[in-house]
Amino acid sequence: MTIITQLPSGGDFRSLFEHHTVGSGFFLTVDDRAGIEHLLRYSKTRNASNPALLNGLLRHKLRISRGAIEPASPELVVTGRQITYLIREEGSRSGVLSMGPTPIPGHFLVTSLLGATLIGMRKLQKAPLLRDDGQIDKVVVLDVDPSTTHHTA
Repeated sequence: MTIITQLPSGGDFRSLFEHHTVGSGFFLTVDDRAGIEHLLRYSKTRNASNPALLNGLLRHKLRISRGAIEPASPELVVTGRQITYLIREEGSRSGVLSMGPTPIPGHFLVTSLLGATLIGMRKLQKAPLLRDDGQIDKVVVLDVDPSTTHHTA
């Protein structure tokens, strides 16, 4: 586990995600891109534990992500799908990725560092996971259930 003394901002996100995007990258659907832009435009991230860091990550995700072919691949992490993921030393967990700013049992939000990291990833893809305390972990998407039909807004 790496500990950074200063949380990344602006261009520093580029170095964290740069080698993870070459050949793999992130893909956002039109709806997910619009949802993230809405969250940022209307300050829907203000209740996050670290809104400045989350906003920087979401803006960076918008910059580096390509458009997903629609309909989205069944292996793509998009809002409304059940996602099973693994964080080193924490074991696997799952929940439905939700765009809304309000917590819902069984869901995790795009307005969290975990949700902001996972959106646009694909099954078996790995990425660095920023933590509120400045630590950086790794997260891997183990499974995506494309049949989940929960309402996410």
